[in-house]
Amino acid sequence: MKPGLSVPKGLSFLLHEPAGAAGDAGPVDAAGWSRRRLGSVVLTAGFLAGCGFKLRGNQVFAFKRIAIMPNPGGAIVRQLRSSFGPDVQVLAPDEPVSSAQLVLTVSDESRDKVVVGVNGSGQVREFQLRMRVRLHLTTAQGMELTEDAEILQQRDISYNETAALAKEAEMALLFRDMQSDIVQQILRRLAAVKLAA
Repeated sequence: MKPGLSVPKGLSFLLHEPAGAAGDAGPVDAAGWSRRRLGSVVLTAGFLAGCGFKLRGNQVFAFKRIAIMPNPGGAIVRQLRSSFGPDVQVLAPDEPVSSAQLVLTVSDESRDKVVVGVNGSGQVREFQLRMRVRLHLTTAQGMELTEDAEILQQRDISYNETAALAKEAEMALLFRDMQSDIVQQILRRLAAVKLAA
């Protein structure tokens, strides 16, 4: 199951209620928002904030130049390179690593598909998709800034041979989702790094 937060049904249906659909929805303004509907949005926002839900925004980094190894690297590394805003320069392959403030090495990038469920006939009924990387962060002078870390993402997916093509497409989407999650986790870890003055 994918970790995350879902909006309870009692709140989600209120968000999609058409303006003026309920008999006592209250006055509707020019934009089509009733008082009840607006109140539902505010309530939902408060609920999400209370549960620790936070929308992803631009990260703020303490560094301006970073080298990401290997270069070009795998799919996660390539997506990571394009995920920094204009305030951070990712060194190109021909630029010396010594000019970077941080050197991030992303290694052991892997994606696996493991059978976790079969039926009585031995046919596969469920897979677990896994994606993992290892991180090593240093300064350009080789000083370690954090301990080596591993990031792992996994998703379970049901399988049916009669819908093999559709399931393959679904797996590809789940792998892309896991890849994006890993990139976001790496960005959050980098945003937490403090450089000595």
